[in-house]
Amino acid sequence: MMYNTLMKKNVNKVIGEYIKMIEKIANGRTNILNFGEGLVFYRGEIHMIKMIGDAPGIHISEIARNFNITRAAVAKTVLKLEKKRILIRETDAADKKILRLYLTEKGEEAYLAHQKYHQDFDGPLFDYLDQLEEDQLAIVEAFLEKANEQIDHHF
Repeated sequence: MMYNTLMKKNVNKVIGEYIKMIEKIANGRTNILNFGEGLVFYRGEIHMIKMIGDAPGIHISEIARNFNITRAAVAKTVLKLEKKRILIRETDAADKKILRLYLTEKGEEAYLAHQKYHQDFDGPLFDYLDQLEEDQLAIVEAFLEKANEQIDHHF
């Protein structure tokens, strides 16, 4: 496909922003999030808490598939979060081999603190996206899907 000079400049601007985003992700400095009052978590932990809060009763295999990590890695984090009294495991009534995960009261506090964190820091982006038309959102979504595919090649 042939681009005119202006189009190439615009494409290069978008590619430049994409590369900056990749570098920020790769070199992110904040691995620990502190929500106060004993609610200090690694990023992986808080995102697992979010997944459990979004889908109470989810099991380890589902989390592993969603994060594209091993069940053993999920189980290790689950043990840490259990020790912190953030979540509990319950045996599935229909299949005793499946352990369902639920947040405790303290886990709910962490879940809500994480939501507030994103509302406070990501609110302007959410507001921007909310103002886009459906066709514009579809373009953004398609770009992000492609970007995620590329990120898989970088890490």
